[in-house]
Amino acid sequence: MRALQITELTGPDTALKLVEDAPEPTGALLTPGSGVIVDVHAAGVSFPEVLQTRGEYQVKPELPFIPGSEVGGVVRSAPEGSGFAPGDRVAAFCMLGGFAEVAAAPDFLTFKLPDALDFAQGASLVLNYHTAYFSLVIRGRLVADEWVLIHGAAGGVGTAAIQVAKGLGAKTIAVVSTDEKERVARDAGADAVVRSDGAWKDEAKEISGGGVHLVLDPVGGDRFTDSLRSLREEGRLVVVGFTGGSIPEVKVNRLLLNNTEVIGAGWGAYILPKPDVNRRIGAAIDDLIGSGHVRPIVGARFPLTAAAEALKLIDGRGALGKVVLDVREDA
Repeated sequence: MRALQITELTGPDTALKLVEDAPEPTGALLTPGSGVIVDVHAAGVSFPEVLQTRGEYQVKPELPFIPGSEVGGVVRSAPEGSGFAPGDRVAAFCMLGGFAEVAAAPDFLTFKLPDALDFAQGASLVLNYHTAYFSLVIRGRLVADEWVLIHGAAGGVGTAAIQVAKGLGAKTIAVVSTDEKERVARDAGADAVVRSDGAWKDEAKEISGGGVHLVLDPVGGDRFTDSLRSLREEGRLVVVGFTGGSIPEVKVNRLLLNNTEVIGAGWGAYILPKPDVNRRIGAAIDDLIGSGHVRPIVGARFPLTAAAEALKLIDGRGALGKVVLDVREDA
């Protein structure tokens, strides 16, 4: 099959190589010898793939390997009892191997793709929306009518978090850096938008009537302290990642004085040994698709041959919505 491999750990510019005769997968990485085999139409591109080109991600396969953690496509084959059949349209999280014409995923990380979503949206669904739901609800304990401040609000996780929070009855404040990113955040449904280079902390406190209940932060960096300051009493700050490049530190006296919390949200490590939890998240996301709240926002799209450009766009923090590779022409 046609696929992209990471052949050296030299960064997005040079790490990838297109091969025409890669072996097709026979089973999912997490469930060797079994798994749902998917003919890939579209593959999602995320920050972990950028890190993998430098050998900086926690998953470090032997070289060469095929990156790509999530796909939208059509089931070719599935284990008996999995609930899937050849021809089913699906969104699947394969962890590795998505940048290829065929991928394999465990059945508990494979989901039927509703008719309302196309393959590119399917490739945008699992990582971002499951992360958003896990971070907001399971870790952040979000309830209806609370105010949520979302950093990186025009990116894949950010737009997903806006839609999930809105679908659960919360109110959202998006933090963005440009007019174009503001447009994307508003298209995702943000109730209010503030600028990262302005007095966003004070604006968020004013908009929310004294402070937000929850902050979702996939960025990290030097805005972390002001995120804590934007919380009201008993507010929660959920740490999702560090796309800004630096890992902030917490002065715990701030938590003590205001009775606030900092909460870690590591979706992958949590759900991989818990298939039933993952299925419950999938059912909740499916309900939000059915209600019209979840509609993945697909941003830049590239052919498989231009994956390096996709990774560089993410590395430069220029992504709007989900970046996708069109593996087949009908993605």
